[in-house]
Amino acid sequence: MDIAILTLFPDMFTGPFSESMLKRAQERGLLSIHLHNIRDYTHDKHHTADDTPFGGGQGMVMKPEPLFEAVKAALSDLGDRPNTPVILLTPQGRPFTQAIAQELSQHPAMVFICGHYEGMDARAEEALATDSISIGDYVLTGGEIPSMAIVDAVARLLPGVLGDDMSAVDDSFATGLLEGPTYTRPAEYRGESVPDVLLSGDHAAVDRWRREQSLRRTYERRPDLLESANLTAADRAYLEKLKAGEVEE
Repeated sequence: MDIAILTLFPDMFTGPFSESMLKRAQERGLLSIHLHNIRDYTHDKHHTADDTPFGGGQGMVMKPEPLFEAVKAALSDLGDRPNTPVILLTPQGRPFTQAIAQELSQHPAMVFICGHYEGMDARAEEALATDSISIGDYVLTGGEIPSMAIVDAVARLLPGVLGDDMSAVDDSFATGLLEGPTYTRPAEYRGESVPDVLLSGDHAAVDRWRREQSLRRTYERRPDLLESANLTAADRAYLEKLKAGEVEE
């Protein structure tokens, strides 16, 4: 996958993209990230990328000229592939979810525009952005951190990026539920023991326990997810017992 990121602050990406999974994915040729400094597409001696809003008001607005040129250059670098998403990171975008990460992971290339200040000139937004995404109902300084989060979420879904591709399948939200608790050695620590079922060798029992723990954690922490989760009859029966207080802690 090829990703181009348009930003006013390219140095912000040095750490996150040069460590851990994202670093390995790039070294293995599974992911390619191209950073474009929007100021490089300005034509005045001060490299002005923003200006005051028409009609007055607080803050600054990203100018359209460098954005048009930067997007054109980014798409060209990506091979001018048809239907390449151009995504604006903005608090006004659709809320980012695991389903959207899955959706984006199907594209061979995409462009991110990191919004800033009071946003970008509406003419540029309407002409350039094919999508807009928010990572939550709060305001950040700019779109750099959201773009890092989305790249991370999408990259781990690409075949070969994780050591075990099934890890992404079992993640929280991947199945519509939160992931249940996990344990590792030692089997006993500070008087607390790993649940016996995990040491039983009974794989069917382990699978059933994990599913029930996932249901329990979702019910306790994010009950709203249960409304759209794909639940079996056994899942629903377990939840009814849980609600009735008939399930042991």
